[in-house]
Amino acid sequence: MEERIVVTGGRPLNGSVKIPAAKNSVLPLFAASLLCTGEVRLQAVPRLADVEHCMALLRGVGCAVRWEGSDAVLSGPPANSTLPGQTAGQMRASILFCAPLLARLGRAETSLPGGCRIGARPIDLHLAGLAKMGAVELEAGEGRLVLTAPSGLHGAEITLRFPSVGATETLLLAAACARGRTILRGAAREPEIADLAAFLNRCGGCIEGAGSSTIRIEGRRGLSGCCFSPLPDRIFASTLACGCAAAGGRVELTGCAPALYAPVLEILGQMGCRVEPAGDMVRISRFGRLHGAGRVFTGAYPALATDAAPLLAAAMLCADSESSIEDVIFERRFGCAEGFCRLGAQAETAGRVLTIAPGGLLRGTVVEAPDLRGGAALVLAGLAARGTTVITHPAHIDRGYAGFTEILAGLGAQIRRESAPGNGTVKKTSAKKQICLAIGAKR
Repeated sequence: MEERIVVTGGRPLNGSVKIPAAKNSVLPLFAASLLCTGEVRLQAVPRLADVEHCMALLRGVGCAVRWEGSDAVLSGPPANSTLPGQTAGQMRASILFCAPLLARLGRAETSLPGGCRIGARPIDLHLAGLAKMGAVELEAGEGRLVLTAPSGLHGAEITLRFPSVGATETLLLAAACARGRTILRGAAREPEIADLAAFLNRCGGCIEGAGSSTIRIEGRRGLSGCCFSPLPDRIFASTLACGCAAAGGRVELTGCAPALYAPVLEILGQMGCRVEPAGDMVRISRFGRLHGAGRVFTGAYPALATDAAPLLAAAMLCADSESSIEDVIFERRFGCAEGFCRLGAQAETAGRVLTIAPGGLLRGTVVEAPDLRGGAALVLAGLAARGTTVITHPAHIDRGYAGFTEILAGLGAQIRRESAPGNGTVKKTSAKKQICLAIGAKR
């Protein structure tokens, strides 16, 4: 039995939601726990599919992992250096576990990481940085990665040619317990980087400059454990903000500073939403018409997050003038465009750009979640559509949203999750018809 999400649109969202801990912070923290000799307690961790995969990776290398209420309690040390192949291949974040294993055991073996199919996601920056710190890549066969550090990891001066979040996290983890000093230039500035550094420092690390483009790390022989609360999920907050814009109504989002997702709030304000920030809370309301946003771009933090692009696009489907988004990070970010077109939107992709023209009347139909954020965007589009929308393959959405349908239902959406017979797939269109190419294009 396949599961699916069923949404009946036309109901505004109203109410308050406390934003949970950020998936994109929690996963690196699980990897960082491998560096710690004491127990690590991560507080209020959402029970996501990717979190369960991280727990399986830790168990696979011999660490103890358990839930205590909503807290994840982790303790080592790792007993072996081989990450479980099937689990490692299911998510991109598995690459982050290699650096701590190299630091603790001098070896790391894994399947090449997977994740959403939104474009090329090479790990060359990870490997080049680790090589400067003393890591050696061995021949391991197709789909496998084996790294060793025969003399241990040592500090180095590294300059990233692109501010990759994943590579910054990998090298931060490697440097925390390496011999000597590491200077990382061209680093990503995302708040999740600063959160990882704050955790490592609380465990006894010595890291300065996280959140800026230059990070300095003095390696420590060992780290202790600690109790830590990950920062709130700015992408989850962005999702609910865009949901309110698409469906209408008034939503209060608490526990997540508006500055963390300011570009999303700014664009929604320009489109006609009322945005009222106060402390770590923001009220978003939309009762009138939505206007097009013009041309917007994603970029490295503090610019508009690539993960937020499909979510904003779902709100743009309801606007009375044209909008377009260019994602400069991933070339296939808008896999949800086919689903938008099936719902009746006038959407067109050209390279990395998604353009949405006014005039599309959204009507419920069956669509398939193509990836994590694209799947969530289709749920938001369903909130705005007439009739009932069925989203198949919700497992993609489960990777980043815990209790998504329950939260939306609590805000007044008519939404449920159910099992369905069959394989739950949506018939694919041909490549030439995969995206609506113009207003009134024949399907």
